[in-house]
Amino acid sequence: MASHSPAIHIDPARAIDEVDPRIYSGFTEHMGRCIYGGLYEPNNEHGLSDPATGFRFDVLEVLRELKVPLVRYPGGNFVSSYRWQDGIGPKESRPRRPELAWLSEESNQFGTDEFISWCRTLKTEPFICLNMGTGTLEDALAWVEYCNSSSNTYYANLRRKNGHPEPYGVKYWALGNEVWGPWQVGQMESQDYAKKAFQWAKALKLLDPDIKLISCGETGYADWDRVVLRKLAPVVDFHSVHIYTVSQGKHTFNVMGPAAAEKALEITRSLIDLAKIESSLSKELTVCFDEWNVWDPVRAPGEKGAEEHYDLSDALAVASWVNVFVRKADIVKIACIAQSVNVISPIVTSPTGLFRQTTYYPLHLFSNLMRGTSLDVHVTTPSPSAVYMGPTVPSFIQDLTLHTPDSAKLTKIVDVSAVLVDSANRREVRVAIVNRSDAESFQVPILFGPNVRAVAEVITVHEVWSSDLKDGNSFEEEKVKTVVRDEKFSGVYHLKKHSFQILVFTLNS
Repeated sequence: MASHSPAIHIDPARAIDEVDPRIYSGFTEHMGRCIYGGLYEPNNEHGLSDPATGFRFDVLEVLRELKVPLVRYPGGNFVSSYRWQDGIGPKESRPRRPELAWLSEESNQFGTDEFISWCRTLKTEPFICLNMGTGTLEDALAWVEYCNSSSNTYYANLRRKNGHPEPYGVKYWALGNEVWGPWQVGQMESQDYAKKAFQWAKALKLLDPDIKLISCGETGYADWDRVVLRKLAPVVDFHSVHIYTVSQGKHTFNVMGPAAAEKALEITRSLIDLAKIESSLSKELTVCFDEWNVWDPVRAPGEKGAEEHYDLSDALAVASWVNVFVRKADIVKIACIAQSVNVISPIVTSPTGLFRQTTYYPLHLFSNLMRGTSLDVHVTTPSPSAVYMGPTVPSFIQDLTLHTPDSAKLTKIVDVSAVLVDSANRREVRVAIVNRSDAESFQVPILFGPNVRAVAEVITVHEVWSSDLKDGNSFEEEKVKTVVRDEKFSGVYHLKKHSFQILVFTLNS
């Protein structure tokens, strides 16, 4: 046991907030093989697709395992030049268009009606992002009318004519995607976006007062976020944040990257509070972290389909990401991993089948086990030297590692979140632990608060581990997966190097 061995302190009385199941949401974009050849493959010659809908049976089955509550669509960068009207009606009449975000062509064979049908089949809720690049407010109002209206009006009747008599009831609508980015068709300055989005929000809620609107944020700590929140706080329900982390080929860069998101969320919370104070608002306004993942755009360029092939290090980075969302349960209510199939995804398909990437397994464990009340866990653990941090983490995070005590909280070698699941016949504490060290195992005391008389002698361990950090999965072999076992617990847990596990404790008090 190392001399600086960590310890985990858990008190079920120290509740943060309920974990919102929507933090386990997904994202599908018209990009690479996410939709065509991924979730939708009507001409599959191996019997893997529904002949009536074209939806891949195997993809639906695996996404059901992940219990995905919400799916964002149709982008992403794609949406900023997307004309939604091209993707409805008879398929033989749908126009083929140049696609500007990823420099491809869009057949429009999969559009709004197909997406809603796919969501219904998956038993998930649709979340639509509006085109604020080439799109107009008139287009946006028409899209909401087509999806949600029961009136005797043009687009509601067009939906009926296309074979869908009942309104879809799409609740979540985003006011554009990454409008701040120079890669975006229709990029705007923050003040221009805020003024435009404010008018869009007013009009959209006149048409359907029940929808939930998401403002287009940046990283959560940018001046864009401050300006946008100050203007839009009165008319939106969520503020979006987008951050990706990159491995740079170095494990510590990879697993410590989510520290940026954790600090960003603390800053976003303050910006939201400030906007609410300035506008005298008492309503709830929280974060929709609707794009996040490990993605190296040099290794997996977007214009070539962004088909990352993940290893164990990436799985540990994804587990560290979701730990952040569980710990920030009071401010993060939606999070969408980008993306659902093939494109920087936990699932990779071919015409003959699919395999689950390493990153699938932590997502599966979190979504199935980490629902309940998030607990404020105290972890005593060493932090890595600042020299390891590198470009995965914004400069202010690097500065913190050098100059402030906050660094210890943000960059712990052992990264932990926990939930309390309290049912009529059983109380459980479930503890998600990532040992981010590539060299050291630890004997970790897990200590419960004074209100816990005892825990059951046997715990259930759900572990994701392999001997080599570079191990990945493929169609031929699955080296990284979940192993479940029961073991006796005497107060100390043996934590393997570079491992992720969820421990399930039954409380006797």
